[in-house]
Amino acid sequence: MKNHSKTGLQWLKNGLLMPALFCLAAAFAGSSALAAQAQLGAEDMACQQCHDKDDILVKKTEAGESLSLRIPTQAFLQSMHSETSCTDCHEGVDGKDHGKVATPMKSKRDYRLSYQNACTTCHKKNVAEFKDSLHAVLVKEGSDKAPTCSDCHNSHTLRSVKLVEPIANVPCANCHNQIFRAYAEDVHGLERVAKGKSAPLCADCHTAHKIQAASLGDGIKDACLACHKDSVTKHEVWLPNARQHFEAIACPVCHAPFAQRRVNLRMVDRAGGKQIVEKKGVPQFERLTRAADGAAGTPEAGLDSQELRSFLKEFNLEHPGNKTILSGRLEVRSGLQSHQLSEKEFALKDCKVCHQAGAVPFVSVVLSIADQDGLPLLQGVEKEVLTSATSFGSMRGFYAIGSTRIKLLDYLLVLVLLGVLCVPLAHMTAHRLFKNRRDQRNAERQKASPAAGNGAL
Repeated sequence: MKNHSKTGLQWLKNGLLMPALFCLAAAFAGSSALAAQAQLGAEDMACQQCHDKDDILVKKTEAGESLSLRIPTQAFLQSMHSETSCTDCHEGVDGKDHGKVATPMKSKRDYRLSYQNACTTCHKKNVAEFKDSLHAVLVKEGSDKAPTCSDCHNSHTLRSVKLVEPIANVPCANCHNQIFRAYAEDVHGLERVAKGKSAPLCADCHTAHKIQAASLGDGIKDACLACHKDSVTKHEVWLPNARQHFEAIACPVCHAPFAQRRVNLRMVDRAGGKQIVEKKGVPQFERLTRAADGAAGTPEAGLDSQELRSFLKEFNLEHPGNKTILSGRLEVRSGLQSHQLSEKEFALKDCKVCHQAGAVPFVSVVLSIADQDGLPLLQGVEKEVLTSATSFGSMRGFYAIGSTRIKLLDYLLVLVLLGVLCVPLAHMTAHRLFKNRRDQRNAERQKASPAAGNGAL
């Protein structure tokens, strides 16, 4: 031990200790790298001899794009596919002429789509969910922006989702940049970035593969209640008719206080209460709303009460099996604003924001139906429709006694209450007015009864 200490001090004095430690560390690193490379099979090592060279393998597509074919060996060995052989995914590669014969490539997009089915072999469940998603619909329609598997998952450097990654590495940000920036600055993003807590990411609310339109059905409410399970109970402490508010109002309406709001008159089936979906290849909604908008004369920016009633009549005639009605829902105007949620102390709690004459959230009104992919098709509606007889059925979720913008409903309520009260009042009044007459008749009957009895005897 003494000899080792003296040697260490002597090396330190001579300035040789740090270089020695560096060499030792380099030796260990080199040995670990060799050990990691040894995990590759002989065929895969042969592939990596070319594909792990810096800036050598660059493919030029027919579209003029440059595609790097470099695959870092170390990054691949640290990925989830480290035990997957190259030929498991690249089945069509012929080792004899690979790299010697030029292979045409139209574009990066075309290349990624050509390997879409390779993921099915191992990831059957995820692929099945993806095929039912909004993204898959866009791929089938030929959209060049719809993501493929490799757009979200780099197949050669893919790591486990359980590993904590920087928030900027979430693949959704590649396409949904504006929404992601809004999320990064709202209560969820700040909890994750600034406070280091496990706040939800995109896949927690929208799922990873089976992504549906958030506006379809109760998608937004269900996503919120998945984490905030006791929200209804907590709101019932201070909010009257809390459950009714949850049904008629989307969560961001109150929790994104600076967002613009609107009333969405969603077309639903009266029997099942589900949103009506536009028939594939038959654009009825657009055709019938255009016809109704010009039915009363010059087409306007939005449907009035008469035009809306005409549209619903024609739509139901073309759907004899369904009875389409309107279901009103208060929501924010865009998906971007749905991701600008504030902390709960800044949420709206003033009832007058909605329950007063001329309330701003009720100035903008739209009529909507779900498209084949679940996205809403919208048609502007005049705000006066909300106070007309056409929308009475859709206003049930908005109506609160003595606190509404719809004066006609208040008047009708007063008439109903008066009618209910008039029946017992009229009965009591008649009872009092004819009391003397009844008493006189009873007295006459009592006098007549003994006389009648004597005559019979």
